[in-house]
Amino acid sequence: MQGRRLATTEEIVAIVSPDSDGVVARLESWTAERDISLSTVAVGDDIDHVYDENRATLGVTIGGDGTFLEGIKTFAPRNVPQIGVNTGTLAFLARVEPEDLEAALDEVIHGRAKVDSRQQVAVRGEEIDATGINDVMIEHVPPENPIDRKITQLDVYADDEYIGEFEGTGLAVSTPTGSTGISLSANGPIHYPVDNHTLQLVPLHTHQLGVRPIVVSPSTELRFVTQGPATLLVDGGRANATLETGEEVLITGAERLAHVVRTSYDDHFFTAISKKLGWGIRDVDEPQRQSATAGRERTTSLSTESIGHEHSHDRVRDPAVGSAAMTDDDSAAVLERAHTIATEAAEAAGEPLRELHGQVETVAVKSNKSDIVTEADHQANRIITTVIDNEFPDHGIVSEEQPRRNGKNGYTWVVDPLDGTGNFAHGNPNYSISIALLENGTPAMGVVYVPETDELFSAIAGVGAWRDGDPIETTDRDRLDESMLISGYDPDGTFLSHFYQESRGVRRLGSAALNLCYLASGSADATWEHDTYPWDIAGGLVIARAAGATITDERGEPFVFDLETDEWTALLGSNGPLHPALLEHLETGLPDYNGDR
Repeated sequence: MQGRRLATTEEIVAIVSPDSDGVVARLESWTAERDISLSTVAVGDDIDHVYDENRATLGVTIGGDGTFLEGIKTFAPRNVPQIGVNTGTLAFLARVEPEDLEAALDEVIHGRAKVDSRQQVAVRGEEIDATGINDVMIEHVPPENPIDRKITQLDVYADDEYIGEFEGTGLAVSTPTGSTGISLSANGPIHYPVDNHTLQLVPLHTHQLGVRPIVVSPSTELRFVTQGPATLLVDGGRANATLETGEEVLITGAERLAHVVRTSYDDHFFTAISKKLGWGIRDVDEPQRQSATAGRERTTSLSTESIGHEHSHDRVRDPAVGSAAMTDDDSAAVLERAHTIATEAAEAAGEPLRELHGQVETVAVKSNKSDIVTEADHQANRIITTVIDNEFPDHGIVSEEQPRRNGKNGYTWVVDPLDGTGNFAHGNPNYSISIALLENGTPAMGVVYVPETDELFSAIAGVGAWRDGDPIETTDRDRLDESMLISGYDPDGTFLSHFYQESRGVRRLGSAALNLCYLASGSADATWEHDTYPWDIAGGLVIARAAGATITDERGEPFVFDLETDEWTALLGSNGPLHPALLEHLETGLPDYNGDR
């Protein structure tokens, strides 16, 4: 889950341990000031009566790690991200201290927190079907007669490959999150848990010195067959079962990840284990080098040389740079900052689109499909515009999905949260998110994100254009018979029929933003749109031009981007060398028609 998505939080559901009244009162005050609804439930109680799946929800736990684990059990199945406020003692998971509550939550709702996706473990057997965030332990049953055998024997398989017979106290299968507990005590490794999707098999009190922990992927199916009675505990007993001789248990990574929110006010992982486990290679009180704590006072500006080399999932985060940074009159700095924010907003909005796109594919009723598409548009637009508004409150915003907001300083954002709605509604993956920033009316920065392929196209005018951080440019073909063309809206098929035989093909993808990006990256040599809307093409226009494309109208006049016009505007884009041949065929082959989309 992308941290920027948290900026749209509408409600908080808090799971509260006893003796936390003071922290709850502060949370109530904080949510009331920000018009965010708050519901509190006691540890162990169900949240169904207060949880609304149609609202953007943040889960908060107030207590120690036990309360946090209850939160995982409650929130993870609902795909709700959670943050833990520590009012307990030995807390590895709940790492926000009560005095930092308000500041940490402010980071969250401004989209500046990070969300770690934590691997969970799933166990299935005759008497159990459960999920845990820490570990599953299979151990011997203490004998009634103290002189009877006190060990357990387990046959273990990995994807039907026999690993061997384990003899000892038992076995633990832990996640990276649980690697500091039982597995550490059993001489297993400590796993850095952030976005670490593995499982480890750890023998407990083994009777053979050569038996070591084994790390497997979450898709590996571990099968355990007992040779005697055994007990099974999930997360220290939150689920449990008694296993009989010869009983079989399957353990694998859970399909649903847990989403843990981290802010700059959290103790970092290695700080936590230094304080609580005596991690011996650093001083507990040593200042964190380049830490998120230092990041509270940090303002980072990306250089134009570095922009193109950032992968869409590894780009620099600037948690402390907010609207105050926009007092800088330097246009380049504004566009660099906007490039980072637009990228994060697009990736965050892509998550619910992917989720809802999967639902569209399984829905047969047209009215229900329409509801999902409407919800997709709404969610994506809300995430994008909230992120922009948090970072650039003085900028204007124009979106297909909301009333126009005029800016005060010459900067206007143009947003299409779902370009290719028809494709989306039919389960087709060719849809995109388009975000552009206009500088005094001219498109100057553009980002187009393709959720289903995880491709990110972006550009800054005068600097360059990139796909997933790598520079892109148009082709240099100048012959129609060697060229691949893309058509947008073509009311009566005239462009298709006139150019299909003259070229290597004419494709229609259904997303104007994608058409321009494929032109920019060399996947096509030209693109044609009979009519365009500003939000459809603003982002792609910056990308295509920055990659070297020539953009004109149907008569060869320079294309003029006009945010104010209500009239349709034709667009012809090419790699440049092909443009004369395209214009010649357009002039002889296309009538001067107007068509309604």
